[in-house]
Amino acid sequence: MRDRLRSARRWVVKVGSSLLTADGKGLDHAIIEQWTTQIAALLADNRQVVLVSSGSIAEGVARLKLPKRPTRVHELQAAAAVGQMGLIRAYEAGFERYDQLTAQILLTHDDLADRRRYLNARATLSTLLTHGVLPIVNENDTVTTDEIKLGDNDTLGAQVANLIDADVLVLLTDQNGLFDKDPRSNPDAQLLERANASDPNILALAGPPGSSIGSGGMRTKILAAERAAQNGTTTVIANGREPNVLLRLRDGEPLGTMLTSDQKPLDARKRWLADHLRAKGTVTLDEGACRVLKEKGSSLLAVGVRACSGEFSRGELVSCIDKEGREVARGLTNYSAADTRKILGQSSDQFVQLLGYSGEPELVHRDNMIVFR
Repeated sequence: MRDRLRSARRWVVKVGSSLLTADGKGLDHAIIEQWTTQIAALLADNRQVVLVSSGSIAEGVARLKLPKRPTRVHELQAAAAVGQMGLIRAYEAGFERYDQLTAQILLTHDDLADRRRYLNARATLSTLLTHGVLPIVNENDTVTTDEIKLGDNDTLGAQVANLIDADVLVLLTDQNGLFDKDPRSNPDAQLLERANASDPNILALAGPPGSSIGSGGMRTKILAAERAAQNGTTTVIANGREPNVLLRLRDGEPLGTMLTSDQKPLDARKRWLADHLRAKGTVTLDEGACRVLKEKGSSLLAVGVRACSGEFSRGELVSCIDKEGREVARGLTNYSAADTRKILGQSSDQFVQLLGYSGEPELVHRDNMIVFR
């Protein structure tokens, strides 16, 4: 399985805050130099690389001489603004040694949720890679409050991997990979060299998310691997402090944990739907509707919907759940929340009488839906 990395041409490499900032003491320029050297070697080996880097807030905290990471949104935004300057400056200086051009890309959830902006981001990244430029991607924490509260760059790394059809996603962390037990309290814990990204059992091994420096944890990495697997991307979770870790992975050395999936990659539109992190509303389906969606891949009809929550407009994303609250599907609705509530449990031949107009017969068309099996 490690031979996949030998032939992998398009890489996404994500570096976490705990690695970059020496546990909150400012940027670790020595380790940044190691990564720039390795990435430059990958590029010289005819690989295309996108670097997803955390660290702007942590670097801003150090530059502003704050005693700890703040919790108020405007202070986090200020720290991100200050820290992003230092972060990009450090990377640019490192890659200049190899005459390697870099580009800064700041993304938000809305950039990836909006179809037109999603395609623009995809085209920009692809063009940069074609010109041999190394894109350095981060969340735009300076202006996007939701990303500061909820976002993490493991998820962003998976979204970028899907965006550019990457062969491999490497999540560099301060751990050696995923263990069968918590290695901090179990000396006999064994490293898992390979697992299925869609196996629900491995999520239980992740432990609690988060650290005092970054916003992610092993749990977010497993979820990111599952997201990347939707496009057939292989994910490796490895220790970023391991000497020449990227080059050794390229050469097939069994470092870290490789997470793969045998599922068929989603087509581009379905992948875009799957990458939406937040739905505008929720519709609850009866057992028959859940069965038809899963077994036949049919469109969602209002007759199979039992409840509607949230406020959404026509064309916005809704989550489709079963009576136990499990997400069965998600898709772009043909009706607003107000109109959806009027047609719950009704067949389409009643729509004119209930709504005063004749709309689409489907609440969510199958072409605008992804079903989770």
